[in-house]
Amino acid sequence: MTVTRNGAQQKKVEPENPKLDPTPDSNQIKDPQDWVSGTDPMTGAQASYLKTLSEQAHHPEAFDPTLDKAEASKRIDKLKHDRDES
Repeated sequence: MTVTRNGAQQKKVEPENPKLDPTPDSNQIKDPQDWVSGTDPMTGAQASYLKTLSEQAHHPEAFDPTLDKAEASKRIDKLKHDRDES
């Protein structure tokens, strides 16, 4: 509740945030192949994380500095999955 200048109380109405309760048919999670920017070069964060994961998994060939965002994301997911399965 908030109080106005004249002393009246008003209930503060927050705008609905669609990210708080995503539905299964939400478009928040997309396949990397469907990303608009998927063919852009991978980000610095992706490169760093992929390099670290590939070294930890003893698969240095998984790191390629020329990857695009989509392929880097897929490789990161695979390396994380393989690590978690071990």
